Amino acid sequence: MDWQSVREYRVLYGDDHVLVIDKPAGIALVGERNDTDLMQQAREAGDFVMPAHRIDKVTSGVVLLARDQPTHAVLTRQFSDRTVIKDYLAIVRGTGLADEGEIDLPLSVGRKSRVRIAADREAIREQPPGHWSVPDDRVFDHVRSYPARTSYRRLARSEPARDEGDTGHTVLQLRPHTGRRHQLRVQLAWIGHPIEGDPLFCRPPVDRTFLHAWRLTFADPATGHPITVTAEPDDAFWAGFDGSRPPTR
Repeated sequence: MDWQSVREYRVLYGDDHVLVIDKPAGIALVGERNDTDLMQQAREAGDFVMPAHRIDKVTSGVVLLARDQPTHAVLTRQFSDRTVIKDYLAIVRGTGLADEGEIDLPLSVGRKSRVRIAADREAIREQPPGHWSVPDDRVFDHVRSYPARTSYRRLARSEPARDEGDTGHTVLQLRPHTGRRHQLRVQLAWIGHPIEGDPLFCRPPVDRTFLHAWRLTFADPATGHPITVTAEPDDAFWAGFDGSRPPTR
């Protein structure tokens, strides 16, 4: 998959100011070392586009791009002001999650720039069920911490296999209310439900990470009217859940 293929087959929405694409998993948007990322390919093809936000290389789905500098400034301000609504789909290990809840766990950056929860694991509390947090007096004070909050809704779950050591899987709809690096991946791993295939937290890894940027709602930079763009996951994503597609809304 390269920029030309993305332009031909993976454009979800476009006008004079913005371009929204469905990024494949495993392809970097920007900053790929010793390789060519999508934005570099776009520049080489003569397309001026700038990402208004980032999603990880391992994550697939909706990416919002600006076609000029003024539009980029407007869009990035929307993300900074947290007026953009982002919804993800994830297949996580394990079952037993409440129907809906919230993960309110601060993040910090540790050694080798690795993102982690800004507290010891035993300080994490689930109370009431489905709501995870850390008491204020247990948050690390020797490093800088960043508030990070994610709400979730359970869409489906599979029962564990009896004879294969399988813990079962759960499909979640995730809405991050903050936009921290690796937020969803770290928070889910630290509550004991890592995203299947995540190379940071799941061993052994599988062919892909089952995290998908599903839906994005932002204000049109020209009119201010809301625009919602959805990228439905492909069959390769649902293969991580035995090929079945639970209803979403």
